[in-house]
Amino acid sequence: MTEPSGARVLVVDDEPAILRVVQTNLSGHGFRVDTAATGQEALEAAGRVRPDLVLLDLGLPDMDGVDVIRLIRERAATPIVVLSARGAEHDKVAALDLGADDYLTKPFGVNELLARVRVALRHTARPATGVDPIIRLGDIEVDLERRRVTSSGEPLHLTPTEWDLLKLFVTSPDKVLTDTMILRAVWGSAFPSQAHSLHVYVARLRKKLGVSPTARRHLLTEPGVGYRFVTEGS
Repeated sequence: MTEPSGARVLVVDDEPAILRVVQTNLSGHGFRVDTAATGQEALEAAGRVRPDLVLLDLGLPDMDGVDVIRLIRERAATPIVVLSARGAEHDKVAALDLGADDYLTKPFGVNELLARVRVALRHTARPATGVDPIIRLGDIEVDLERRRVTSSGEPLHLTPTEWDLLKLFVTSPDKVLTDTMILRAVWGSAFPSQAHSLHVYVARLRKKLGVSPTARRHLLTEPGVGYRFVTEGS
């Protein structure tokens, strides 16, 4: 697979060995790489070089990585993939809720890292007007304009909430969505009272899409965090 030509990646980590490994592998695959070892250096570099993607460690010597995420998000929509030894559920949720696009726990494989980078960069390459009004995943077709879903040409009947969930998933492809993100997007200000309902609605949606083996393969659970709608292999 060919990487986006010349894409610029800012790698932020206070471990020199990690910086060297990530920089070497990204450079070897055609990326331009800048590095930073502290949160302050990361913020300065993000403003100066305007990277296409930030790979960010959370355990920085001068500030917590989640604060770096928040400050970057206040300035730009640059994709952020967290690379961290912190594997606890609350760390992942906090980073994703603040605006990180993905979370990769150390130690990680280089091939998986490159795959996550490619996915994040594909999101930024999409036109600002949004996704195609008709999204096809194998035998499933989602028509966003007509609010219609078909499987092998046969209509699937979804409730308004099930439709809103499916629309959110297919228009946020390959991105981890935390429970809080989903609740806010679908239920708005009423989301605190609906927290117990989310998994029930997802289960119902899966059951209706379950007539399609393709759909079952794409709507994945991120344990303890939320959900991801995967498009690889569509």
